[in-house]
Amino acid sequence: MFEEQPSRAKRFWLSPFVLFTVALVFKMYLAAYVIYGLEHPWLTLMTGLPTVWAAFFLIELLARRRKLMAYLIVNLLFTAIYFAVIMYYKYFGIIVTYHALSQAGQVTEVKGSVFQLLHPYFMLIFVDIVLSWLLLGFSKRLRRGWQRAANRRFIGWRLALPGFVLAAAACLALIWPHRGIANELVQTERMGIVNYELFLIATGGNESFVPVSSVTQAEIDRLKGLPQPAAEPASFGAAKGRNIIVVQLEALQNFLIGKSVDGKEITPNLNALIRESVYFPRFYQQAGSGNTSDAEFLTNTSLYVPLRVPATQAYSGRSLPSLPKLLEREGYETMTFHTNDVSFWNRSELYRALGFDRYYDTEFFGDEDVVAFGASDEVLYRKSVQELAKVREETGKPFYSMLISMSSHHPYNIPERKVKLDLPERYDDSFVGDYLRAQNYTDYALGQLIQELKDEGLWENSLLVLYGDHMGLPIYSLTEEDLRLLEELDGRKYDSSQMLNIPLIVTAPGALAPAVETGIGGQSDIMPTIANLAGLSLDGQLHFGQDLLNERANLLPERYYLPSGSFINDREIFIPGTGFGDGSRLELPSAEAAAGWLAAAVEGGAGAAASGAEGGDAAGAAGAGDAATAVNAGSGEPGAGGSSEAAGAGQTGPAAGEAPERATAPGGSSGLGQKAATGAAGSASPAASAAPGGPGEPSGAAGGEGSLGGSADDRSDGGPVSATQDQFDRALKLLRMSDSYVRSLPTTEGDPAPVNGAATDSSANAD
Repeated sequence: MFEEQPSRAKRFWLSPFVLFTVALVFKMYLAAYVIYGLEHPWLTLMTGLPTVWAAFFLIELLARRRKLMAYLIVNLLFTAIYFAVIMYYKYFGIIVTYHALSQAGQVTEVKGSVFQLLHPYFMLIFVDIVLSWLLLGFSKRLRRGWQRAANRRFIGWRLALPGFVLAAAACLALIWPHRGIANELVQTERMGIVNYELFLIATGGNESFVPVSSVTQAEIDRLKGLPQPAAEPASFGAAKGRNIIVVQLEALQNFLIGKSVDGKEITPNLNALIRESVYFPRFYQQAGSGNTSDAEFLTNTSLYVPLRVPATQAYSGRSLPSLPKLLEREGYETMTFHTNDVSFWNRSELYRALGFDRYYDTEFFGDEDVVAFGASDEVLYRKSVQELAKVREETGKPFYSMLISMSSHHPYNIPERKVKLDLPERYDDSFVGDYLRAQNYTDYALGQLIQELKDEGLWENSLLVLYGDHMGLPIYSLTEEDLRLLEELDGRKYDSSQMLNIPLIVTAPGALAPAVETGIGGQSDIMPTIANLAGLSLDGQLHFGQDLLNERANLLPERYYLPSGSFINDREIFIPGTGFGDGSRLELPSAEAAAGWLAAAVEGGAGAAASGAEGGDAAGAAGAGDAATAVNAGSGEPGAGGSSEAAGAGQTGPAAGEAPERATAPGGSSGLGQKAATGAAGSASPAASAAPGGPGEPSGAAGGEGSLGGSADDRSDGGPVSATQDQFDRALKLLRMSDSYVRSLPTTEGDPAPVNGAATDSSANAD
């Protein structure tokens, strides 16, 4: 293959410069196909080739010996970048950066998720590396021949030097004009993938900040388009003095709510709970690369997640203003429960920054009934409720507790013993089928939690808040069959508006009338909403969210799963291109459609269906004809509705075809299996959605029929409008303000560390 005096043509084609160029061109096109769909094929070559040649000309210029080794190393480095970009995009929908190296230690914990995202054809990117290793490793003759060929001067310095200069100049010409693009996908396509990574390394991330002195609550409210706060906000103090229980549900998306497969409800307990709760169906995730831990951060601080890195990495060293600290000043015990090790995602430092009194992790829960990364949701809820009851009895104080579910973690391969939902054959061996079974188990365990709270006497005097932490089905990695199953289930094509849509459910038995609040909300809004219900003033505490029971208009900046510069307003998701002008828009479901399943259930008087065969399976949704949940499209009271009766969650439900029994309780109580509080209007079924009003206006004051929500940018005729340049600028500034503010906070050096709950409870693992 390598004769002593090969021809000039053969030397050219067998040179490492040419061979590795061909190999890397294939890899850059593979990455472009996965991410951009090869919409601009020549652009891929124009942006990728200068970077490759700059590296190769440098090798030819500097390497005298071991030139082949230098080419192999550079090839491996480029390959690693392309492969990491592909894998990261398939889950997060954005481009990975060098910042993700700090998260490499978490990969072993989520290896199942990595393998699920790994399509077989992605491995083609390593074919040349494997072949090179095999051929060069096992054939000395070939290795020596190629080394001799590689070490021959293929390109002299008179050509290598200007070649490097021209290639480097081409890279700079690709980078510099596009450095201001907010959308990483567009920026990477215009710069080239490796150029983009080099740009971030050279600029430290190219982040923009604002003067901390300009970060005020008044300016935040102005940028969000909020009116002056009401003197007496609706529902202020409605749950004052109650225990507060926040349950963060792993990967739960809102499209599952109210859905059935062949007559079997996917989330029967959640469906039943919603009928006696305030339900926010148009609620969206704002978590970043930290996913679950980012959702914990958002919920407890009402600040935005940082750019490119998890909050636990960037912010856990800062003393954060938070809900636990607010409640501690009101005499609350504050606790957080998670069945994984507290060191995972640096939670030990996050909990210190947030000011929790105690944490409970795998040391407390043990290895009983392991699912995913730790003890099952059933164990989480049982042991947590027992501990909450004990703390309340011993201290006499109300508590704030955060429970982090985990059993339904990606890739949703729950053990057979936990499967409660029997799906038809078409769901076999599908990712969507695995997801539905996992979320059905999550719902089953939630029924156990509700029943255990009742059994311990904690239900009636608590405020329960449930929400999904982040999406479960990344649109970037779904197969055609998965997409078909989702369209069949939800009645429309799966898109980013469904992917980012998570449920928020707020229950306070006897204190909050059932309602469907159809305003737009996000995870940064949870803390202000809880503070309002608990009667806590946020004066003097900076927050970027808003009380969803009193504010109608919203502006939600997004940083992950959508490119930077994306935001959600009251009508649509906006995704920028090179800037605002060439951005794209995705309309959100209407207020009416958001609660359509509930209204249809009420009109049809649908009964409950039992879920699963094991004893203790929760009942299906309550007799929907008795539900009294009001659809509330405006701000003000949380809803209007008459009395409602529902079957209890966590209790054995009627068999299919049997009429559900109506469980009643003394008037004024509100909870599953109990009579809901009577709303102001006394209606026996959901009220029709009024046309949404503008900011601070009552429902129906401004919006026309079918409008999706009041907005600071609404047209006077009430018709739908698109996102504006002003909203784009305001959303970006809000993110920069949050970044600047958190960086200005003092460190946690003087803050007390939370106590390990297992150390205070020797009986933690006794049962």
